[in-house]
Parts: sequence; structure tokens; C-alpha cells
Amino acid sequence: MNRYAIATLKVACAAILGLGACQAGAQTPKPQKLTYATFYGSNDFYETSAKYFMDEVTKRTNGRITFEPYYGGSLLKTAEMSSGLASGAADIASAVPAAFNPREFPLTGVVLPFISENPPAVTQAFSDLYQRTPALQQEYLDNNQRLLWALGSGENTLWTNKPIHTAEDLKGARVRAITGVADAIRALGGTPISIPWVEALELVQRGGAEGVSGTPFNQAIITKVYDMAPHASNAGRMGVYTLVTWAINQDTWKSLDPEAQKVITEVAAETPKVYFDGYRKEVARAVELARATPRMDYVRMDEEEAARWKATAQPAVNQKWMDTVRGRVDDPQKFLDDFIALTREHEAQTPYTTGFDQLAAGK
Repeated sequence: MNRYAIATLKVACAAILGLGACQAGAQTPKPQKLTYATFYGSNDFYETSAKYFMDEVTKRTNGRITFEPYYGGSLLKTAEMSSGLASGAADIASAVPAAFNPREFPLTGVVLPFISENPPAVTQAFSDLYQRTPALQQEYLDNNQRLLWALGSGENTLWTNKPIHTAEDLKGARVRAITGVADAIRALGGTPISIPWVEALELVQRGGAEGVSGTPFNQAIITKVYDMAPHASNAGRMGVYTLVTWAINQDTWKSLDPEAQKVITEVAAETPKVYFDGYRKEVARAVELARATPRMDYVRMDEEEAARWKATAQPAVNQKWMDTVRGRVDDPQKFLDDFIALTREHEAQTPYTTGFDQLAAGK
């Protein structure tokens, strides 16, 4: 073989090796299966958001990112969700951090009772606040998490074994409540008790408590809370009282390739709208169920009385929250005011009628 042929062969071999190296560098990243933990049952309406997210991410990554869900607290219990996610016990998890991890997530607790009865508006307002507030973003990073999306709870309900028309009727009553709802119940003269929801219903049935609160309208109706506590009210129009969040472990996030991160970010941004498109139908279904059952007694609170509940309880609720966030932001009152202003903007853009108001309008 002459020198020219040998040189040509070397160049060809180098080109082939180089192409192989380029092809190796361009290989599709390996498939990943992410664990998802939630305390909700697989059929709970909140889970429609997570199911949409998981299905879309899997579809848009052509099956490269899949999920292994654990429902009903089978992987992590309710109070363990945030800490378990931070430690890597799950890759993605739903949580109510303001209720079960208030020290770690005080700024997330800005969603307080008496601010709004409009869940879509609160959801979008919090999303805007999160995007523009580094301190709020840092709250999740400090807990080794990255927030994917958050949903404002449905409007709060109060279920009791006797009708509650006024704050006087509430005095001394033992009522299961969480987050700012508990602070409001206390300010109104009731006695909040912090126990799991199912245990609270059993306690009411046995006569050990007078009522339960801290559950959205649609969820309460569909799970037939009225079978244990038949008298329902809007609790002085407390409205949206907390956030349910979905976050990904930060180490898991870093392990994902840029394309997977892009898909996850895009789908997470879409998820709240998809959820609320279905949520309105779910509330309408709950209203029809409420109308059809003779076992439920809707206690239609006088609007002046509802205003008195707000005037009495909201200052105490807000002050307790502001005390918990001092040092996290320079001006807690401004942080709260900014959130309220954003909520009002979105209320104007996204009208919403509460389940109880729909119920009243149909009778």
C-alpha cells in the first residue's frame, strides 16, 4: 500500500472514530422513573392535576420520563411530605406546607382566610408572587425543593352537629381546624383541635367534638361529611385558606437533562388551568349532590354576621402570620398587601361563584 493510500485510510478511520464519538455524545439520555408521593387517594379531585402532569410529561418525552405514584400516604404520611421530599424519599410530592411545615414554609402561608373566595384567582396570584419574589423561591430551595405548581384550596366550609348562625353559637365549640382557619376559630371563641380529618369526623360522631373545618366545599360534599356533621356554613366567608403544592426534589431536578427540565416546566405551568377547567364542573356536581340530599342542612349565614366574623378574626389571623415571617422579608405587611393586590387583579379577570352561593341561588 502506498503512502497516499495509507494516509487516506488513516483520515477515514479518524473520521469514522470521530463520528462515533459525536454519535455517542448525541445519544438520547437514559430513561428515568420518578416516584410521586401524595396523601390524597387516587380518585381525589386534587389528583387530576398530578395525573395530567405525569401523563403529559411522559407523552412529551416519548416515554423517557415516567412516574411511579404512591397514593393515600402509602410512601409518605401527610406531615412527612415536605421533609420526605427534601430528603429524597420521593422525587415529586404533594404537600400542604403551610399546615404541616409552617416553620420551613412561612411565606407560603400568605394564603390566609378572609382574603378571597376565588380559588383560581388565588392560585394565579400566588404564582405571580412566587415568580417575582426571590425570598419565596429561596424558601423551597432551602428545603431542597423546586416548586412545580400550587393550587389554592376550594372555599372553606364549617360542618357542625348544631346550626352555627353567629359567633356566639361557636363559643366553646371544639372544631377540627388547620392553618389560619384554626387561628380564626380561636379568635371567634371556638376551640380548634389539630387532628387528622378522618379522626375528627369520628370524634364528632361520638360527641367528642362539635364540628370540623378546613376542607373545601366540593371535597366535603362529595365525601358526605354531612353524614357525621349535617349543619354546613361558609364559616363567615373564610374562603381560600391554604395552598396545596407540588414540588420536585432539587437533586432529582439537577439529574434531569435540559430537555426533560424544559418539558416539566412547560407542563407544570399548564397544569393549574387544566385543573380549574375541571374544578368548576366538580363544584357544580357537588352543588347538585347537596341539593339532592335531605341529610344536609345549609346554614345560610347573614352577610352582616359574616362581616363581623371577618372583622373579629382577620386581624388576629394576619398578625400571627406576620409574626412568623419576620426576618424572612423586610416588610411582612407589604408582602401580604402585594399578594392581596394580585388576588384582586385576578378576581376581576376570573369571576367565580362559590359552591354555597350556587346552592343558595338554586333554592
